[in-house]
Amino acid sequence: MELDNKLFQTYSLDQTVEKQTEKLKAISNRYERDKKFWSTAVNNIEEKIKMMKQEHSQLSLEAHECANSIPDLNKMVFAVQALVSQCEDLKAKYSEEQAKRRKLYNQVQEAKGNIRVFCRCRPLSKAEVSAGCATIVDFDAAKDGELGILSGGSAKKTFKFDRVYTPKDDQVDVFMDASAMVISVLDGYNVCIFAYGQTGTGKTFTMEGTEQNRGVNYRTLEELFRISKERSETFSYNISVSVLEVYNEQIRDLLAASPTSKKLEIRQASEGFHHVPGIVEAKVETTKEVWSVLQAGSSARAVGSNNVNEHSSRSHCMLCIMVRAKNLMNGECTKSKLWLVDLAGSERLAKTDVQGDRLKEAQNINRSLSALGDVISALATKSSHIPYRNSKLTHLLQDSLGGDSKTLMFVQISPSEQDLSETLSSLNFATRVRGVELGPAKKQIDTSELQKMKVMLDRARLDSRAKDDSLRKLEESLQNFENKARGKDQLYKTQQEKIKELEGQLELKMALHSQLEKQLLHFSERLKGREEICTSLQQKVKELENKLRERELLESSTDQQKVKDLEKKLREQVRGSESHSITLQHKVGELERKLKEKENNSESLLLQKIKELEDKLKEQEQQLACALTVDSTASVRGTPLEGRCFVRDELMNEAEHHILRSSNSMNRPRSQGSISLKGNDSLHDTRRKRLSRNGETENNNIIVSTSVIDNKGRQSDPPKPFVRVTRTAKPVTNAQRPFTHNRTSRDQVQGIKEKDNKKRIWSR
Repeated sequence: MELDNKLFQTYSLDQTVEKQTEKLKAISNRYERDKKFWSTAVNNIEEKIKMMKQEHSQLSLEAHECANSIPDLNKMVFAVQALVSQCEDLKAKYSEEQAKRRKLYNQVQEAKGNIRVFCRCRPLSKAEVSAGCATIVDFDAAKDGELGILSGGSAKKTFKFDRVYTPKDDQVDVFMDASAMVISVLDGYNVCIFAYGQTGTGKTFTMEGTEQNRGVNYRTLEELFRISKERSETFSYNISVSVLEVYNEQIRDLLAASPTSKKLEIRQASEGFHHVPGIVEAKVETTKEVWSVLQAGSSARAVGSNNVNEHSSRSHCMLCIMVRAKNLMNGECTKSKLWLVDLAGSERLAKTDVQGDRLKEAQNINRSLSALGDVISALATKSSHIPYRNSKLTHLLQDSLGGDSKTLMFVQISPSEQDLSETLSSLNFATRVRGVELGPAKKQIDTSELQKMKVMLDRARLDSRAKDDSLRKLEESLQNFENKARGKDQLYKTQQEKIKELEGQLELKMALHSQLEKQLLHFSERLKGREEICTSLQQKVKELENKLRERELLESSTDQQKVKDLEKKLREQVRGSESHSITLQHKVGELERKLKEKENNSESLLLQKIKELEDKLKEQEQQLACALTVDSTASVRGTPLEGRCFVRDELMNEAEHHILRSSNSMNRPRSQGSISLKGNDSLHDTRRKRLSRNGETENNNIIVSTSVIDNKGRQSDPPKPFVRVTRTAKPVTNAQRPFTHNRTSRDQVQGIKEKDNKKRIWSR
């Protein structure tokens, strides 16, 4: 029973140790998790603090830089504002000066007339001089703009023009008076310069000239480039050139690389001006490019011969110069157009004596010139309807012949008396043209550019508003940054305090962890010791079980009658050995008490005590063995001594049984059980020797082979003293069957068997 209690206590202790180890493991795992968590949290906080420090330093630097740059920025703002105000004043003054200059210039032009007419007379040709032709032109009042024509006899007809050129005047003089119109083009006005006159009067020479003595076209473009270069600081110009001709009321592009079958038509744009879609516009930037363009257009022009002129132009050559200007001061954009027109020669069909295609060309030329005359007449009479669309020529010149433009006409005449009628016709037409009052010219503002400028202005306003908003936002963000910096300073302080608290908690956790580790090591060592003890006990139990099994196999059955006899004898012996057993029990109790007191001592002391007990048991065994030898000899001599021997055996068995109980009640029951078992083995060996000696003395011829009877060591059941166990008799094996002798009797053998059987039963 005590062994079961000890086993239960050890089992419960093992369970508690396991539970404590599991708890310690859980605590250690939780501590490791907490340690990792807090370490990561501390690292994160340190990183955040570093970032906050960096941000704080950056913000402080930016704040200091902003604070330091505020006075410089204010100075720069004031300086920029002063410069802007000065620039605005200069722009205003410059625009006022330009407006005044243009106004005065336009007033001068209006005083001179919107349509100015210059008359130029060519010299007599070699053929006319050789033929003896007389001159009908009088240049006495040419400086005053008057020209006299001798119509016959002493009659003289006078014509008044804006400028009259004699045959002695060259191309430079002619362009000097026409250059004012070029300035108007750069100022944004539409201008038209055209040459009108009879075939062979020098219209093409005046407009185009030669390579050595260039005409109005080349000089006009050259002047445009010169003035645009002078104004490059305040204006930007974009100049493009188109060359076309009106031949038989068809428009032809003279700059086209290859003639196309597509018919060119005149269209009116959304801005109101007229243009020819699909015509080539060559952008020119140098005088060489201008000359090459003019030469290309002149070489592609249709010419022919007649009785009046061998190389007569059979079409109206029109050079269109598009000027796009932008005022860099105020952003004003203009789009003006300059027409330089070399009209085909007006002539009488009877005089030219042309036929076929030349006749058709002459008819179309005269028709277009007649349409031009109708337009001039309608403008002179201020008619409500101006017939611009009666001819391609007038339709193209609609923008330059109207009231919004400036017009210059070169009337070319011949001094020969043979051309008197044509000369008078040309001069009369020029007089009508000079009498036209168009009114003040209007500046051609590029509405598309104006729209763009408006859009740009709106964008600039939006940008300025956005910049103002961004500036406000920057100021607000600066204030926010300052507030954030202050908040981050406070947060930094609080974080430092938290870090200190966390460090203190971490130190406490570390101390607790070290204590837990020490406890865990202590419990683990104890657990290992317990496990070693358990394993050793289990091994010993297994050994005992194996021995028990071997002994059970070796046990043989004995007669039941012998058992009964032995029981009777044992009962008698029990009565005599009770006193001795009580003393032994007291001793065993004292030993158990001492062992319980010394239970927590080291194992070496326990083993020493066990050895002492074994020595005592050996002494008792020796004493009992001696007594048994005496009893055995006495039992051979007679049966009266049999009771004594049985009593001694009972005493020996009782002593062995109480020793077994005392050994089982110790702290390590299994190991002590094994030791007591060894004592039982020694007792049984002694008993076997005694029985063999008794057999020899009783009957020398009988050899009894008895099986070794061992006490059965139980693992968990507590010892039950003085319990009678009755076992069924087993058949005797061949090894246990006695060999008979002539001198032995069956009664003696039966008595020996019964005595052995009783001893075996009570020794269990």
